[in-house]
Amino acid sequence: MKYLYIIFIIFIANCSVDKVSNYHGSKSLKNKYDIIQVNVTNKNDILKIIGPPSSISDFNKNKWFYIERLKTNQSIVKLGRQKLKVNNILIVYLNNYGILNKKEFFDLNNMNDLKYLNKVTEKDFSNKSILYGAVSTLREKINSPARNRGK
Repeated sequence: MKYLYIIFIIFIANCSVDKVSNYHGSKSLKNKYDIIQVNVTNKNDILKIIGPPSSISDFNKNKWFYIERLKTNQSIVKLGRQKLKVNNILIVYLNNYGILNKKEFFDLNNMNDLKYLNKVTEKDFSNKSILYGAVSTLREKINSPARNRGK
């Protein structure tokens, strides 16, 4: 029983009271959003202030995405489940000369939950078509020797 208490004490002593945080992307994106100015800041300034983009649009090379995400553990009782505390996205639009054209900032408050439609698509063909009749006849002829073998 003493060994069980010792193991329990060691286990409790190794538990941390501090919450574990997982940070991804650019830090303090909101402050950097306030620094860059439309029609003033250029591509090189953005790279100096924010850094390289998290993603660049495949369809428009002048559309850059910056992502900031912070997840923290909720509590010991929740067994390591993480809660999303910060989820910021900055979209930067550049013109053909590399000057900032437009900027958009999204945080947890103005992001939308997408609702998906659970509608099933019905088939648009019937079993009475000419092609179905020809294929089913061919299938019957191929399978007919199997029926005759069983006898």
